[in-house]
Amino acid sequence: MLSIRRSFFAYLDELTLITILLPYSYCEGESSKFVLVDNQNRMELPIQSKEKMQHFVKYSCRIKEPIQLGKRFEIEDENNGKTDLQIGAVIRTKAFDDMYYYDGPLGLEYTNTSIKTFLWAPTAQQVKLVINAPKAPEKERRVIDMCRQDKGVWSVEVNENLEGHYYSFLVLVNLEWSEVMDPYCVAVSVNGSFGVIVDLNKTKVQKPVLPPLKNTVDSIFYETHIRDFTIHPESGVQDKGKYKGVTELNTRTKKEQLSGLSYMKDLGITHVEFLPVHDFEEVDELEVLKQYNWGYNPSHFNVPEGSYSCDPTEPYRRINELKEMIQTVQEQGIRVILDVVYNHVYKKEASSFEKIVPGYYFRYNQYGMPSNGTGVGNDIASERAMVRRFILDSIRFWLEEYQVDGFRFDLMGILDVTTMQQIRKLCDDRNENIILIGEGWDLATPLQLQEKATIMNQKELDGIGQFNDQFRDKVKGSTFQLHDIGVAFGNLQYLHDLRELLSGSIGLYHEKGMFNNPNKSVNYVESHDNHTLWDKIEICFPEETNEKKQKMHRLASAIVLISQGVPFLHSGQEFFRTKYGIENSYQSPDPINQMDWNRKDQFIENVQFIKNLITLRKRTKAFRLSTVDEIVKHVTIDVLPNSILEYQLQDIGELGKWETIIVYINVQHHEEEIEIPESGWKLLVSDDEIYDDHYPFIEGKQKWKIPPISFMMIGK
Repeated sequence: MLSIRRSFFAYLDELTLITILLPYSYCEGESSKFVLVDNQNRMELPIQSKEKMQHFVKYSCRIKEPIQLGKRFEIEDENNGKTDLQIGAVIRTKAFDDMYYYDGPLGLEYTNTSIKTFLWAPTAQQVKLVINAPKAPEKERRVIDMCRQDKGVWSVEVNENLEGHYYSFLVLVNLEWSEVMDPYCVAVSVNGSFGVIVDLNKTKVQKPVLPPLKNTVDSIFYETHIRDFTIHPESGVQDKGKYKGVTELNTRTKKEQLSGLSYMKDLGITHVEFLPVHDFEEVDELEVLKQYNWGYNPSHFNVPEGSYSCDPTEPYRRINELKEMIQTVQEQGIRVILDVVYNHVYKKEASSFEKIVPGYYFRYNQYGMPSNGTGVGNDIASERAMVRRFILDSIRFWLEEYQVDGFRFDLMGILDVTTMQQIRKLCDDRNENIILIGEGWDLATPLQLQEKATIMNQKELDGIGQFNDQFRDKVKGSTFQLHDIGVAFGNLQYLHDLRELLSGSIGLYHEKGMFNNPNKSVNYVESHDNHTLWDKIEICFPEETNEKKQKMHRLASAIVLISQGVPFLHSGQEFFRTKYGIENSYQSPDPINQMDWNRKDQFIENVQFIKNLITLRKRTKAFRLSTVDEIVKHVTIDVLPNSILEYQLQDIGELGKWETIIVYINVQHHEEEIEIPESGWKLLVSDDEIYDDHYPFIEGKQKWKIPPISFMMIGK
């Protein structure tokens, strides 16, 4: 390791631009000439400009031919002082991307007679492969030189069967050696200290045949967390908090109600979205119960998290267990969506990305500082060619190797439109109804507005659903103004907005809709983020009875399930999930985050109500209209003089057993009366009762009382 002391500094900021910084403490910042030196050549640098800064003098020198990266260069000044030429902002230029984009193999290729490794490190002067003995890396450590190839790729082949060995890379950049993990590694040792060489052919599973899915609106998403789902003492699951725990069937609660995966199937949802299962930081895999984390601290993007494995010390176990979990969920007819976090890394300075090609994988603001639109200190620069390639390769890996059915993109607004379009194309080429949804928030990252994968740019993002924050905030009240209440709680200010939300947010009742297709509107009132719906109600209505709080909760959840668009439920929402008032539970302990299966027993009537409403939605195509034209043709929504909302689905005989359905919604805290038109109606839903086949008949034209905070549904 070199001890680096620099009297002045030189950076390659473009392929033909060298920036030299002379501190005032060094020769008063003055030099009339500079010379570029390599092993054999000397070239005087023409000074293009000179600028006095606060602490140094900045010299810009322009050369005719691009600098060859990977070689060591020095800069001499007129005082015979020397400094190394460091890699600067050149890596963030288009010319760099054009010159060094590479589409060949990356990562590690294994056979039982050899391995080949490939690492993209165009700014490195040397790269070495390090191979360690399994589980005892301190006892055997081999260091093997790698060869630089075209496009800055380093490779080496080792003709041995190295299955089970640990590996890493040594990379020399800017005179500093760093030991790094392979960004493309697919297996790691416990706590992700080393990559592990494995044979993925030993882990293959057969994907089950799934029921057909024509449109995204035919989906019902259910979000959960591997650990939360089964960790509760009364979950009835043996391997609590683990991948294997999710696979256990016919488990029961304390009162013999279904729990776990069998309960999820019985509820009727179509897709389960798991919070991140890629390897993440801040949970010690050897002492799992001492910490908790949602998983938004990505470490190794293509490796399963070890804390969910029954034995994180065995690299194959976590791979096999996750694959078996996905397969078992799919065998129940439920598709699997993974929550993926390609917008940031846990710590930029510690990441392999930053050590291999410093400054390339992350965005920087106009002052040369890392941008922080994510709020965690770094933003992944998805618009750069090799960053985009990594994300696409990672998506392809999860599709092909783990055979998942979709992805939820955390903070998708950090990513760029082109990357998301290419992900959509990659998925479409597989022709497997892959779901893509994401958080299209407009965040403060240095991308042009039109380049961000946000709700505002949804027209450029066909086939990608977006979390509808307007739906969330107008139905339950603002997420960020805790005491603001939504229309489901009685706020009539949002009653006319509810017309637009019920109709898919496509512009039926607003001049400009949020979406140009109802398949893009992911409708929700609760997710893992922020307060649960129950906790929001508890905070806003501390004096109300539990019965009234439950009615508000039930109405808000029902609005999600009867709206045009794509319904999204948070696991346990159906039994009034609480986190005991904790707003951001990302590292709160299990008693806060766990699904409390005792609450399922306690609130079984509400669970049955939500289950029946899910069944009604799945049976009734009129609640799942898939185009703007269909919604315009079949949907009419009015606010009656007494503030009852009337939601009509007409001329729908071709879509199911009913010619017309009318939903009356009373968000007020008092009873209201409506006049049912004509005759021949049957009662589908009344207050908290959903009728299944044996529908009460409504005789003639008559008045009907709608209880407070409830809805009724009639059809004929």
